[in-house]
Amino acid sequence: MPAMIKDPFQRLNLDREVLSVSQLNNRARLLLEDVFGGIWVEGEISNLARPASGHIYFTLKDSQAQVRCALFRQNAARVRQALRDGLAVKVRGKVSLFEGRGDYQLILDAVEPAGDGALRLAFEALKEKLGAEGLFAAESKRALPAHPRRIGIVSSPTGAVIRDIISVFRRRAPQVELSLIPTAVQGREATAQIVRALKLADAQGFDALILARGGGSLEDLWCFNEEAVARAVAACVTPIVSAVGHETDVSISDFVADVRAPTPSAAAELLAPHSNDLTQRVSVLQRRLTLAMNSRLARERMRLDGLTRRMRHPGERLRQQAQRLDDLDMRLRRAFAQQLNGRSHKLAQLEARLAGQHPGRHLKLLRQRLDSLAERLPRAMKEGLKARRLALKSQMQTLHVVSPLATLGRGYSILLDERGRAIRSAAATQPGQRLTARLGEGELEVRVEDNHVAPVTLSLLD
Repeated sequence: MPAMIKDPFQRLNLDREVLSVSQLNNRARLLLEDVFGGIWVEGEISNLARPASGHIYFTLKDSQAQVRCALFRQNAARVRQALRDGLAVKVRGKVSLFEGRGDYQLILDAVEPAGDGALRLAFEALKEKLGAEGLFAAESKRALPAHPRRIGIVSSPTGAVIRDIISVFRRRAPQVELSLIPTAVQGREATAQIVRALKLADAQGFDALILARGGGSLEDLWCFNEEAVARAVAACVTPIVSAVGHETDVSISDFVADVRAPTPSAAAELLAPHSNDLTQRVSVLQRRLTLAMNSRLARERMRLDGLTRRMRHPGERLRQQAQRLDDLDMRLRRAFAQQLNGRSHKLAQLEARLAGQHPGRHLKLLRQRLDSLAERLPRAMKEGLKARRLALKSQMQTLHVVSPLATLGRGYSILLDERGRAIRSAAATQPGQRLTARLGEGELEVRVEDNHVAPVTLSLLD
């Protein structure tokens, strides 16, 4: 192959440089690849060919033109949708030239359905919005449990996804309890069903959740890019693993979830520690424990040897304690004797004082006084009654002197109205009023003829 020139844009020499066909095609290829390094082109597939090499060749056309396209095997394996003639697609690649034939072509690295453009824009807009709200922040992510016991799986009850997950757990961790929370994972009702399933699963106290779906086109996976699903994932208190689509598929729920797994099987492996790994870890911990115990025993043995050398024979210490015990015993006996003598002396003094204050003599004096008072009491009572009788008689005489009854006895009377009130003035009566006249002996009923208060009018004819 001829040497590559440094600048494919340099002009031909003025002295009429002559190029070979291979040189021309080489310069044209370099020029095209440099200018059109990575572009998107939209059109319709035709003349699709799949040779045994695994590469894919087709023509991309519109109503007025066409261009040949080559999709090599390593890039063809990443294309999700089935390519066919008449399919409208968007392709990304570089413009190149097949130097052997001089054919102008596109070397592709990605192929997508033509309808993805609006979805991609919506995907990026929602991603930017939720990212600004902090739903993707690493500090909000929860760690997965090391040894889960109960795991909830939010997925479709049909299809290979649930079978793959169950197979992984049976092989790696059969002791884990799995519960399926069924939901649609594609179609119009999928978004609402996924939100309800996530809320239901989060309320059942699982150790972790798996949100799973198999691969598909962008439209098929779009329910996992809905804002409602993203916020439902973010609201889950239970740690959640998102495993939507194949390894190359990325959804909004992957960004919001605590952990993203490239496939549903990988999500199961994240939450199902292999029993061999656990056995190996237990063996490592057992060896570390044995080493730590041996090291601790060696240190304690050295410490015990040092204490043994420092310890004195217990017989010497027992003798010292016995001598001290004898000294304390003698001191206790002396103190007890002294205290006993002092208490005896004080008791004798108290007994002497008690004998001097014996209550017998005091009782005799009180009895004599009681007898004297008993003799004086009848005399005092008689004299008191006599004095009070004389005073009562004197007061009765005085009362009789001032009593109105005595006045009545001398011929006077008292007039009382119907209410028993004394009449003190003629003006308090009325002609014809009946009064009671109380005499010294008995009463009279009287009637007022004239009280002489109002003038009396006499008839001239009488």
